[in-house]
Amino acid sequence: MQPMVRRAYCGPIRAVILDWAGTTVDYGSWAPVVVFLRLFEQHGVIISPEDVRAGMGLMKKDHLRTILDRPTVAAAWRAVHGASPTTHDIDTLFEQFIPLQTSILQEYAKPIPGLIDMLADLRKRGIRVGSTTGYTRAMIDMLAPAAAAYGYLPDSTVCPDDVPAGRPAPWMCFQNAMQLGVYPMAALVKVGDTPVDIEEGLNAGMWTVGVTLTGSLLGLTGAEVASLTPQERADAHARIGAQLSATGAHLVIEGVWDLLHAIDDIEERVRRGETPTA
Repeated sequence: MQPMVRRAYCGPIRAVILDWAGTTVDYGSWAPVVVFLRLFEQHGVIISPEDVRAGMGLMKKDHLRTILDRPTVAAAWRAVHGASPTTHDIDTLFEQFIPLQTSILQEYAKPIPGLIDMLADLRKRGIRVGSTTGYTRAMIDMLAPAAAAYGYLPDSTVCPDDVPAGRPAPWMCFQNAMQLGVYPMAALVKVGDTPVDIEEGLNAGMWTVGVTLTGSLLGLTGAEVASLTPQERADAHARIGAQLSATGAHLVIEGVWDLLHAIDDIEERVRRGETPTA
């Protein structure tokens, strides 16, 4: 029997898979924060934005479990309800979360500055655009038309409930690749603002790019980022970039406005014989 020949991909980047909140829309990723704070308050439990951001990027039911697993939140829940949250509690909370989140998503659909021009440049280069998210299909069905009205319409969007499991599993990336008609996975770049975004791309065998200033790890609005001094901005980029790099991001950028430069860098690395899994 002939041995299997493994060939490293040495061509151009053919597709990017973008995260939604904090990467392409909703500067600072505030929509989930607002809703989770409200949801827990309705149950008499006060949590912090930091509690919410601990699970950002995960499928929203997994995100909810991550919040409840935090020691301070678990203690606050027991103090109010007399026991740790049960599976029934989680199911009830998630059922209540869905309409709350869906009801406000259109308010957070504005694209992050630079996105639309960047997408036009990608398409001039023949690079297709997919997307993954922690939002369910019902949520994206509310968010996507509002984003499209601003001019953001990816070629493919896959949600956690479209596949066997959400992040950090690679299934959403694989489904995007199939829908876009692009392979191998080394010809694709995953872009996101959370560690679990990076893990998703790495698990799919893709190049990964982390976004530092527009996402959940910084958690500031566009106006707040604009008010930072140059040194504060550089420090924030370095601090969050270190977190994403520690997860395995191949490159980090401030925002999607810098993505073309990152792709140029990746293509140069490919020409030198590097692979995303090396």
